Parts: sequence; C-alpha cells; structure tokens
Amino acid sequence: MRHAMIMAGGAGTRLWPVSRTDRPKQLVPLIGGRSLLEVASDRLDGVVETDRRWICTGERFREQVRATIPGIDDDRILGEPCGRDTLNAVGLTAAVIAREDPDAIFAVLTADHVIEPQKTFAERLDAGFELVEADPNRFVTFSIRPTRPAIEYGYVERGAEIANAPGCFEAVRFVEKPDRETAEAYLETGRFAWNSGMFVFHARTVLDAVARFEPATRAGLDRIAEHWGDDRRDATLAAIYPELRKVSVDYGLMEPAGGDPSISICTVPMDVSWIDVGSWPSLGETMAPDDAGNRVATPTNHVDIDSRDLLVLSEDPDHLICTIGCEGLVVVHTEKATLVCRAEDAQKVKEMAGLVRKDLR
Repeated sequence: MRHAMIMAGGAGTRLWPVSRTDRPKQLVPLIGGRSLLEVASDRLDGVVETDRRWICTGERFREQVRATIPGIDDDRILGEPCGRDTLNAVGLTAAVIAREDPDAIFAVLTADHVIEPQKTFAERLDAGFELVEADPNRFVTFSIRPTRPAIEYGYVERGAEIANAPGCFEAVRFVEKPDRETAEAYLETGRFAWNSGMFVFHARTVLDAVARFEPATRAGLDRIAEHWGDDRRDATLAAIYPELRKVSVDYGLMEPAGGDPSISICTVPMDVSWIDVGSWPSLGETMAPDDAGNRVATPTNHVDIDSRDLLVLSEDPDHLICTIGCEGLVVVHTEKATLVCRAEDAQKVKEMAGLVRKDLR
C-alpha cells in the first residue's frame, strides 16, 4: 500500500524570532494563517489516504502536531527523542511501516515546501509511486524545473526516459550546491533540475540498503522495530536512537545507492512553483507584493511612506509597524523579540539566534 511520511523535525532557526526552539517554523501559521505542516499534509489529498500518513518530528512537539493536524492517530506520529538527521528519520519510518505492511511503499516529503499547483504535484507523486510499484528496487527522487541558476540547491542530472513511464527518467548523477558559473552551465544543458529532497521508496528495499551502507544503523532500527508494539517501545527508542550515526539521506543512502547495481535511481520532474521556505526572503516569495514590492504578512498592521521591497511580519495585529523610505529590509515583530535586517543579510539570522539568551532562541 501507499504511505507518506512528512519530515517535520527541523529547527528553522533562519526564521527566528517567529520560529523558536519551543515552536519551530513547521508549526507556525506562516502561510495565509496555516502552518507549513498543514499545507504539506493537505497536498497529499487524492494520492495517499489520511490513515496512511505519518509525521516524523521531535517527540517534544507531539501535542503541537496533534493540535495542528486534527484527527491524526497518535501512532502515526513518529516522535524522535533527538534529531539524528534525515537518514535516520527515513530508516525509522521504513522500519515501523514495514512491521504492519511488509510491502509498503512510502513517499518522503518535508514540511518546508510551498508547491503549486497541487494537481500537478499529485500527478507527479502518483507517477513516482507507480515507478516503485512496478519495480521495488527503484529509488525515486523528484526534481524541480529550475527558474534561475540557484547556488543554494543541489542538482539532479536526468538521463534516458524510462520505458512505459512517460515523463520519468533515469538519474545520471546528483551534484551538491554548485558555484554560480557551474549552475549557469547546468541550466544551459537542459538536463539538470533542482533536487527537491522528496523521494519514494519501498520500505524493505530501504532497510536492505541501510543494512549494506550503514549496518550499525540497521541493527539499531531492527531493535527499535522489535519493541515498537509493546511497552518497551519508548525506552528502546530513547536508548538506541540517539546513538545512531547522524547522517543525511543524501550521503547515507542516495550517494552509495548510485554505485549499487541492485538499485535503480530514477527522477520524476515536477513543473511546479516550488518554494523551499528556509529563510525570510524565501517566505516572502509566498506573499503577493504591492506595487512597490513590499510584502506584508497577514495579520500584520503596517503603514508605510515611500518604502520598497520590504518584508514585514508581526504576530500581534494590534501592534502597528510604520516604515518611511526604507528599502530591502526584513522587519519581524514578536512578543519577545524584534528582528530588523537587510534582506541580503538574512542568512545571518541563524547566527543571530545563537547569540541571544537561551530563553529567547
């Protein structure tokens, strides 16, 4: 059967001070009054049934996730005792799902993306599932049509089209974040696209691959799965999970899989609007600008004279933000902290979050 797991465990420190250690960005109503997690869950409508949707998050966020996604079964929330990067989130999901559904195929999605139109996303995700249903030894990744020579994303080079799977291709190689000149050359070839970080896997194939590439991790996952249905589950998870090697799915799984003859790596291009909401400027891309390029988040109370290209957000609609003659700024107001920076310096917000008092992070 088809399943889907949404990774929702990131700290989101580049969206501080709205994203905090006690309420990370995926749980904050940033997208028209809705959270990124809600948006990610709703995108699955028509492709994966609600009772086969899973969320992998920090255990400390369990109650917030339940409040954000009403109706989700508690056992569909995979609460990590601590973050151990994406390979372990994928491995834990595969191990748990395979216990109840040995032939499970699952999508790996994230609560970081705004993707439109939903119809195209659903069609392409369906194509990814069909590839793995036809051949369980396939690892499917989704690639995004690039709109610019971005240097903040990895790239996928597509090869030959797969027989009986129109619009789906063999993946020739994955390339980590390139410099601008290289990114421009990639776009000129027409063969490269952004690596979205979304996948479809057969659960048993993933576990078998982890056994070959990360045997100690597979052993730990097996012990966790052994006790998942009994009263030793939480204690086993708490004892073993923090000891698993911290590694991303790209380095721990996809990279070695590229040299494994038993695995076929495929890519499904998505011709969609795709925004990876990882910074204030990228969040601004989800908001419609006014004639001066200013983007104001709902329900912010903002009055301006002669400013351009601002991003303004306030959590308190009764707090008035006034700007005069400003340009290219990010202005964020919360109850306990206010951030003002040039948009071009937004990458330093994570550094700033590390400098403030611990109770304000």
